Amino acid sequence: MKKFLRIFTALLLAIVSITFVAAIVWWTNNAYPPSEIGLEAMRSDSEVFVVPENGWVVFHPAGNPRPEVGFIFYPGANVDYRAYAPVMKLIAIKGYLVAIVPQPLNLAFFNSNAAARVQAAYPEIENWFIGGHSLGGVVASSYAVSHVEIRGLVLWASTPGDDAVILRGTDTISIFGTHDGLFTRKDVDDSRALLPADTVFVPIDGGNHSQFGSYGLQEGDEAATISPEEQWMLVAGATTGFFEEVMK
Repeated sequence: MKKFLRIFTALLLAIVSITFVAAIVWWTNNAYPPSEIGLEAMRSDSEVFVVPENGWVVFHPAGNPRPEVGFIFYPGANVDYRAYAPVMKLIAIKGYLVAIVPQPLNLAFFNSNAAARVQAAYPEIENWFIGGHSLGGVVASSYAVSHVEIRGLVLWASTPGDDAVILRGTDTISIFGTHDGLFTRKDVDDSRALLPADTVFVPIDGGNHSQFGSYGLQEGDEAATISPEEQWMLVAGATTGFFEEVMK
């Protein structure tokens, strides 16, 4: 009987392990891919140099060889990081160093401390902002909680985790689309209790969840009533405007 139980337990563990690995493979292979526009934005041009580093990708403004402000960005769950390149470029054009950190299995939780490595790689930059889209924003907020040197938190269709009560002293902006089917207006209102009282809330009229990046319509999202390009411009403008306000 004991031998049977050992064999049964071993088989059960093997089945569970195989199922888990299969689920990971499926998840990884079914991430939302970047559009052609997203892939094109990953190429350097006359305004922004796109440079793959050791574990992240940097968007360096061509017109500002020594940026004083950096922005570290965590992608949303199950979205290829390259999908955010169009917005990253628009932010970098304004003179900011932007670093987007790809996530193992496309889940920011598995690389939550990536921002520390980015900061260490650019010791000349003393002013850092951190942010993310959806789940990426949750992870970014957790990083900001334990790193007081972070000047501000940027949430794109996102909310902090439960530990965010410590964020009371962190300058924060929350940008959301009015046609977001995944991060709804109720979610925005619920997030207020977790954020500093002076958090800046910026609605993108007609914007949705998917158009914070460039990867098509995400399952469960609503259709936007503005173009992706218009939403990217509005999101980038609100983000860089926040940087400017905090740095005054």
